[in-house]
Amino acid sequence: MMPAAMPAQLLDAARAPYRAVGKFSYYFVGGKLAADPAYRAILERGLLQDRRRLLDLGCGLGLLASVLRAAEHLSQDAGWPQGWPAPPRGLSIRGIELRPATVARARRALGAVAEIVQGDIRVAEFGDADAVVLLDVLHYIEHSAQQALLERVRSTLPPGGVVLLRVGDANGGLRFRIGQWGDGAVMLARGRGLSRQYCRSLAGWRALLLACGFDCQLLSLSDRTPFANVLRARPR
Repeated sequence: MMPAAMPAQLLDAARAPYRAVGKFSYYFVGGKLAADPAYRAILERGLLQDRRRLLDLGCGLGLLASVLRAAEHLSQDAGWPQGWPAPPRGLSIRGIELRPATVARARRALGAVAEIVQGDIRVAEFGDADAVVLLDVLHYIEHSAQQALLERVRSTLPPGGVVLLRVGDANGGLRFRIGQWGDGAVMLARGRGLSRQYCRSLAGWRALLLACGFDCQLLSLSDRTPFANVLRARPR
């Protein structure tokens, strides 16, 4: 079964900036936003509602920033989906991405929509944030560095801050393996070869977050796809 579709008007508005980058990026972004339920769910469930400063770690081409800005504009129209909460307004977005070529494409597409910084999230300066997002990122970081990164995130967030993480459950059986294969295919398509993944069980991720000073909640955002669910964590 296919996931619930992102509203067509929102999908078109979010991918439109990537026309300036080239056909491959434009169609890649369109396919990703259509197939990945997390972007729709973040808006539909209001997971970033009332936030002012977003830090997107491992932001890639800046898809989340493009979706949020498109949503901000479209939410003022009569076509905004009924029952959806209003998206964040005036949200300041800072993304950090390791790959220089990807950073260049994101900057060209997004312009002033978001600040896209080239850097290694394990050591890069985070700045101020009241929301941090790590989608499909943490399992590419060595086990020894995962805790240090999350402790830095914890120290960045004010009381009431929130972290959204999508991580694979190593005890998830076939669903987990399909996710790994998909991640591997994306890495190969990007010319990065087969990148090692440093996965944990869902219980292991929760224990790690607890050790880093977070309380966490599992959010089911996979919507009939092999994508992993999302953990929402808040500082204790």
